[in-house]
Formats: sequence, structure tokens, C-alpha cells
Amino acid sequence: MKKVEAIIKPFKLDDVREALSDIGISGLTITEVKGFGRQKGHTELYRGAEYKIDFLPKVKIELVVSEDLLARVIETITDVARTGKIGDGKIFVQNVEHVIRIRTGEEGDDALS
Repeated sequence: MKKVEAIIKPFKLDDVREALSDIGISGLTITEVKGFGRQKGHTELYRGAEYKIDFLPKVKIELVVSEDLLARVIETITDVARTGKIGDGKIFVQNVEHVIRIRTGEEGDDALS
């Protein structure tokens, strides 16, 4: 099993969620986050004063999938979240040793669906 964390632009969230649902992903976790990379930040004007915003709003999607779905999940997120502009985000993949569904006690791949 693999844990996939994707940091994407907030306006792409609904499209990514729908695309993942279309390939059979039934659950994921969303967190609103802030950060910067090459995009750095930007300046904004508020009441005549200019100020710098160092951390830009992003969305982090987390899901655990079986290894046979991993390539399809990565391809889906990449294709749907890509705008071609700086700040599109990143995808991180980690190994997951064990999963247990608390309600039923199911373990492994049975706990993912």
C-alpha cells in the first residue's frame, strides 16, 4: 500500500476529486495548507498599502491506495491539476506498512475500500 500526498492549487480541488472518484477512489482527506516553492509569494495592495504574501494558499490531498492503483492515481492527479504554470504543486508517495479500519477491525487492502 502507498500513501499519496498531493499539494495542488485550491481551484483544482473539485476537478481532482471528481477525477479520482471516476477511477474508483472512494475516500481521501483534504487539508487547507499554505506554502511556497519556486513560486515564492507575491505582493498585494490593501487600502493603498503594498504588502508581501510569503505563503500561498494550497490544498493537500491525502489518500492510501493499493500498489496496483498507484500509477493511475498519480497520472490522474498530474493530468487534472496541471495548469502549466509555476505553483501547480507536487505529489509525494510513501510506503504504508499497515492499515486498520477502526469500526470493523478489517486490515490491509480490505480496510481501504
